[in-house]
Formats: sequence, structure tokens, C-alpha cells
Amino acid sequence: MKLFKPQFKITAAHISVENIPYTSDLEYLEKFASNFGIPFVHHVTRFEETTEKPLSICYLCSWHRRKALFDLAVQLNCNKIALGHHLDDITETLLMNLFFQGSFGTMPPKLPMTKFDMTIIRPLALISENEIKEMERIRLFKKQIKSCPYEKDSSRSDAKKLIADLEKWNPHVRQSIWSAMENIKYDYLPSKKVI
Repeated sequence: MKLFKPQFKITAAHISVENIPYTSDLEYLEKFASNFGIPFVHHVTRFEETTEKPLSICYLCSWHRRKALFDLAVQLNCNKIALGHHLDDITETLLMNLFFQGSFGTMPPKLPMTKFDMTIIRPLALISENEIKEMERIRLFKKQIKSCPYEKDSSRSDAKKLIADLEKWNPHVRQSIWSAMENIKYDYLPSKKVI
């Protein structure tokens, strides 16, 4: 009996924004990837906040990093981009969209792009942040020190705190929020249709 061996190649990529002082230990990341025989690419981009002032710095930084990652993936002939969002990121984003955008949506584990042949995947989607921290402890991964000066102003930390507060009421609230996304009862929600 033959074993199935999936045929794919992996390239690790890190995007820096030169006018946002958010630093990572690039030497450690490159060495970590190299230990597994994975090529490492560091790409630097930037944006002008003065010309795009109506939007928040966090949104602009995220958007430009994502655009640079897509451009890099196309250059490298990739057809998938694997991002590290975990269960907590996805539930926090759902709450932020609900409270600030008035929409019920978040980051799906698999998102095929419509404009070109690329799919975003999130392999850690069902794993909580605490589980990842435990794996970090077991495997002795070096924690990356975040130094973004805008992070404290982000709504994500508020969403994280809200979920932690809700856990005091229901210890399984993260799983309940995830289940709610898979169990939408459209017939019991308001509709834009005119009756």
C-alpha cells in the first residue's frame, strides 16, 4: 500500500512596515525556518499616513502588510497564504465587526479569493491562544517581543478583555461564539426584504 505524500512547497514570509516601529527578531525567525528547510523572505513596505488620514493607523498598517504579502505570494508563484490567526483572533474579530461595523462576519478558516488564484487558509483556526502558549512553552519557542506604539489603542485588546469577562459567566463562551457562527438561524433574524 502506497502512502499519500502531499506535494507542496512552503516559504515563510515576514512583512515589515518601515514607518511603524514594530520589531521582530528576524534572525531568530530565519533560523527557525531554516531548521525545517523552509526558505525565509523578509519584505519591507511603507505607507503615508498623512495622505490616508481618515483611516486608523492599525487599519492602514494591516491593509498595507496584507497587500505586500499578496504581492509577494504572487511573485513566489504561491496559490495559498497560511496566516496564524487562532480561535481567539477569530472570535474577537466577530465581536469587533458586530459592535463597530454592524456586521456579522469574521475571518474564515478558508477564504478563496475571487480576483485571482489565491486562497487564504488559517490552520490554527480551531486552536485557542492559551493552547498555542502551552505549545510555545513545551517546544521552547522564543516569544516575539511586540513593540507597536499603537497596539494599546486597538479595539482588539478591549474585545479580548470582554471575552475574558464573559468567561466568568460562561467558561465555554469562546466555543459558544464559534458554534453560533456555524448555527445561524436566518429565519429568526431581521431581513432587509420588504414584506
